[in-house]
Amino acid sequence: MRDLADRTILVTGATDGLGRRLALDLAGRGAAVLLHGRDEGRCEAALGEIWRQTGNERLTCYLADFSSLGEVRAMAGRILADHDRLDTLVNNAGIISGERRESEDGVELTFAVNHLAHFLLTNLLVPLLRVSAPSRIVNVASAAQRPINFRDPMLRRGYEGMRAYSHSKLAQVMFTFSLAERLSGTGVSANALHPASLMDTKMVRGTFGYAASTVEEGAEATVHLAASPEVEGATGRYFDGRREARANRQAYDAGAREGLWTLSEELCGRFLDPLHDDRD
Repeated sequence: MRDLADRTILVTGATDGLGRRLALDLAGRGAAVLLHGRDEGRCEAALGEIWRQTGNERLTCYLADFSSLGEVRAMAGRILADHDRLDTLVNNAGIISGERRESEDGVELTFAVNHLAHFLLTNLLVPLLRVSAPSRIVNVASAAQRPINFRDPMLRRGYEGMRAYSHSKLAQVMFTFSLAERLSGTGVSANALHPASLMDTKMVRGTFGYAASTVEEGAEATVHLAASPEVEGATGRYFDGRREARANRQAYDAGAREGLWTLSEELCGRFLDPLHDDRD
């Protein structure tokens, strides 16, 4: 893997699990890493640990609760104000909720955090990614994918935690494919991956009670997609680890993808209004 000293990379959900390991690995390769978290203490602790292990001082914390579209928008504004380039955006933050809850904006919580927050953040940061091209968007999805029922996308009937999670992860893949189409010719690539199965994280152990792979395995696959020259220019693809794979068939349904994009725009509403930025 090449040295990343010339790269600025944003990792969402970087205070624990896969995101924290990603931030550590990328900082170890010299990148300027922007760590997102929702808790200031945990973000500062992650930043301190990464600095101690790598000696890399090019680390910044950005706080936002991804259950609030207003906080996501505010974070995007701070990033645009602080940086004149963004080489890679890794959309990694995610949750599993055993019971149905709603976000601050009235959206089913798992869908709000895992998909909608990243939909908004990515769209607000696209101008910066475009001027930084060639640049990359990496959506950390999952092999757990279930078709979205557009008659009840907020799962008001028959809610089940893994069903909600699987919907949100397929939404990430569908968003990736749509984004790749919309960004064709700009030099900004968009790909999604299932990093590894049941990585040893608090979320996995809390949900399943056991782990089947390591965080290091997942981080290796994600860093490969985020920074390796081997996938330079690849876009609109879904990977299982480092191997290109097939997603759920709904991801290849253009009508379903357009329906998801429209729904996401409607749910984001005014928060999608362009931020003040002179980099056209």
